Amino acid sequence: MVNKKYTLSIIREARIDENRTPITPNQVQELIKKFPNLSILVQTSKKRCFRDEDYLNAGAEITDDISNADFIFGVKEVDISALVENKTYLFFSHTTKVRNYINQATQDKAIIYKKELLREILKKNITLIDYENIREVSGKGYRYLGFGRFAGIVGCYNTLNLYLKLQKEKSLPRAFEINNYEKIKELLSKQNFNKLKILQTGRGNVAKGSMEVLKHANIKQVSINDYLNKKYNEAVFCNISTREYVERNDGKDYSVQDFASNPHEYKSKVKNYLFDTDMLITGHYWEPKFPKLFYPNQINEFKNLKIIGDITCDIDGAVPTTIRSTSIAKPYYSIDINSMKEIDLGKEGIAVMAVDNLPSELPNESSEEFGDSIISEVLPYLINKDDGRINRATTASRGEFCPKYKYLEDFIKQKD
Repeated sequence: MVNKKYTLSIIREARIDENRTPITPNQVQELIKKFPNLSILVQTSKKRCFRDEDYLNAGAEITDDISNADFIFGVKEVDISALVENKTYLFFSHTTKVRNYINQATQDKAIIYKKELLREILKKNITLIDYENIREVSGKGYRYLGFGRFAGIVGCYNTLNLYLKLQKEKSLPRAFEINNYEKIKELLSKQNFNKLKILQTGRGNVAKGSMEVLKHANIKQVSINDYLNKKYNEAVFCNISTREYVERNDGKDYSVQDFASNPHEYKSKVKNYLFDTDMLITGHYWEPKFPKLFYPNQINEFKNLKIIGDITCDIDGAVPTTIRSTSIAKPYYSIDINSMKEIDLGKEGIAVMAVDNLPSELPNESSEEFGDSIISEVLPYLINKDDGRINRATTASRGEFCPKYKYLEDFIKQKD
């Protein structure tokens, strides 16, 4: 990036409840100082967590016209009608986990949107790079960037707050009202969670963020063996990884590689943990080819389970109580465990937290962390020499899907 001039753009988010940004004003200032040949355009926005004026003062140009940008950065779903042809876009498109919908008609608005988005991307000769797929090539395919930690932080806070609400205790202010993680930690440290017994799934950034919050709430982490066999006079939680909640149908040993290649050969054994669990918080990665955690006909066996914080929020996915996602404004609902229908919160059944854009409740801090990763893990490989991570994350280019994502051709052909 020494001689060539580049122009980056930050788009105005299309979702009415999305206030995050991929790059903050402080980071704009840092980039411009570091790379004199770099220009940054920022589309005007009244809902972004940072003001247009903050970007202007940092050295960016505020404009609605981003047609001169080389790279266009967003966070979530874009406005399809505003896509600029022949450009490179980077955002979370959530289009690579749609295999279940290939050759199936659907009325699901989110799935229909994804089809229309991909069709327009091909039609306009757009290069789409999906943040979700910018991963290391070795090991477990670690994601270089994401909002996972803050999803875990806010999701866990919301779920603990739901417990306080149902206990008829005074619930705490919402995370977006506080908008400061340090203050949230301080508030939680003063609460009493009695003898609450919590099961936390996952070992990635989502689960790590959630466990940060549990520890700041003075909820003690215990081993799997102790969780299953001991009684406690204090609030405790146990963290389980995929290895601990799935098993092969034939009884052979679990391995990461085998599970990834042959998930149909596995079944969930999470019920062993749920018999004596009050609250389930999910933070594990899930795909439709993986076994579900449990099924509706098993829920009656979990006598103590009253609250599920589904941070992963896969509709009709790993957790059957997640029949829909919730909003920041209305984060909770309850499920009747017999009919699996939604009922008023607080009645008999299981209370659910399933907000699908949790980091937006702490937009400034989550955007700062995300932008740091853009600067260190994306821009050098996008502008200078790619080590393969950008190529692997490129869904479409030059009017066609890249080889790894060819299956999306069948997805967009299906008429709804």
